[in-house]
Amino acid sequence: QVQLVESGGGSVQAGGSLRLSCAASGYIYSTMCMGWFRQAPGKEREGVAALSRDRGTSYADSVKGRFTVSQDSARNTLYLQMNTLKPEDTAVYYCAARSCGWWLKPLEPKEYTYWGQGTQVTVSS
Repeated sequence: QVQLVESGGGSVQAGGSLRLSCAASGYIYSTMCMGWFRQAPGKEREGVAALSRDRGTSYADSVKGRFTVSQDSARNTLYLQMNTLKPEDTAVYYCAARSCGWWLKPLEPKEYTYWGQGTQVTVSS
């Protein structure tokens, strides 16, 4: 059974930074592709960043240049470094995993099978 556990959320002022972590267990980490998603109140869940060991990374336009996704395979952990945070980044952030497949839609939530419980990120102005 796949388990994903996020941590690192919190409250920060605009311009600040946070690093989210996602600890993965229950499967062969190296065979899966991973992503970060977020959902603000009243809005649909959206893709933020995704990582494939073979195909690299993908980012939403709204976070390019500010967020960086990375992984530590030895620790089966996915990270999201978030810099220059803005109030519009406020949301619950989720970690997700999927079989890599063709990697055609790396930021599409419907393509992901396994989800964490989410961690709240609040950015104040």
